[in-house]
Amino acid sequence: MNILAQINLKPMRSYQWFVIAMTAIMNMLDGFDVLALAFTASAIKEEFFLTSTALGYLLSAGLIGMALGSLFLAPLADRIGRRPLLLIAVAISALGMLAAAFAHNPTSLAIYRIITGIGVGGILVGGNILASEYASQKWRGVAISIFIAGYSLGAVLGGIFAVILQQYYDWRAVFLAGAILTAICFIILLCYLPESIDYLVNQRPHHFRQQLNKISQRLGITAYDLPCTTTTKSKANLTIQLFSPTFLKATLLLWFIFFSIMFAFYFVNFWTPTLLKEAGMTAQQSISVGIMISAGTVCGATSYGFFAIRWRANYVLMAFTLLAAMTMILFIMLSAQLALAMLIGVVLGFLINGCISGIYLLNTLIYPAKIRATGVGWAVGIGRMGAIIAPILAGALLDLGWQKQSLYIGVAIILVVTSLVILAMPKQHLSR
Repeated sequence: MNILAQINLKPMRSYQWFVIAMTAIMNMLDGFDVLALAFTASAIKEEFFLTSTALGYLLSAGLIGMALGSLFLAPLADRIGRRPLLLIAVAISALGMLAAAFAHNPTSLAIYRIITGIGVGGILVGGNILASEYASQKWRGVAISIFIAGYSLGAVLGGIFAVILQQYYDWRAVFLAGAILTAICFIILLCYLPESIDYLVNQRPHHFRQQLNKISQRLGITAYDLPCTTTTKSKANLTIQLFSPTFLKATLLLWFIFFSIMFAFYFVNFWTPTLLKEAGMTAQQSISVGIMISAGTVCGATSYGFFAIRWRANYVLMAFTLLAAMTMILFIMLSAQLALAMLIGVVLGFLINGCISGIYLLNTLIYPAKIRATGVGWAVGIGRMGAIIAPILAGALLDLGWQKQSLYIGVAIILVVTSLVILAMPKQHLSR
């Protein structure tokens, strides 16, 4: 039996969970790095005398970098391998955080945030792929959910960490701490992170057999065959292959799904505390609701994978999307009552981040290994555009006189349409 089939069918071993845990730790640091500016926004605004509009653009700088990293850095994983891509991305992220700690004006800070985001974009794609490729078919959804949960957990822990640091130091200490932690992560990855088996089997780089033999021993695989591969297409055409007749429909539908779910996710996470405060809550109450939503996101990311073990991934994602739409409307209608807002906020966070886990899992199922990083990178990049547009568009609509209820209902409608698009995904791509 070939080695990929054995990994798909055999029970998971501790080494596979070890690799998946490393990807989750990378993503946990991503959560810290990306939201470091949100944790320190008040202090930065005060030091640089920023307007709220200027601060908003500064907050978007990291998301712009993530889109660039997903589109242009992540596809390198299909050319040079998953391991080298992740090492490069983690190094870029660490350097961006270090530079941000010494930024002397808003422009330089924005540039360093874009650099950090580029690294994070590469990690999001490369880590997602590596987690999926080291998991068996049964546990793949759980593996990706653990990876996604790392981001939410990093955001929650990072917020607590940032509060403590800023009690004794200034905002720069938060970025410096992030740089140090990311650098430590780089050293650990350099020593222990393996290459993807799918990449080794399909691309067959120099000394691939020695690497396969070493990894197979750790997986308890004593004998294996290599599947036949065809390499008729040039590596230069990886992006073009996404638009071949085989993948065109799936690619376009996937991009819409990523864009709309990322749009909804970042609308909820960026605007909810502000809208609740403007509706009459105290600052502390609105932040408490935001924390409850974040707590729900951790649970939603991990739980999604267990649902995907029992049912088809696209059906689970469709259900999560519909339930998130209904919960979003319920949340904003009952948000005047703090206890209900916190309770429903947990459910909303659970469902909306479950959707994030779902789109990453769906992504890895659609494309074969030779173009997987390219496909995932483009989908994540398109999704990040939704993430960038959501807070800006919401702010513009509020300035035009839209009510918060109208915004939430509008986003809920987008999620309902998305559930129908998920149903239209070509079935032949969802059985990998």
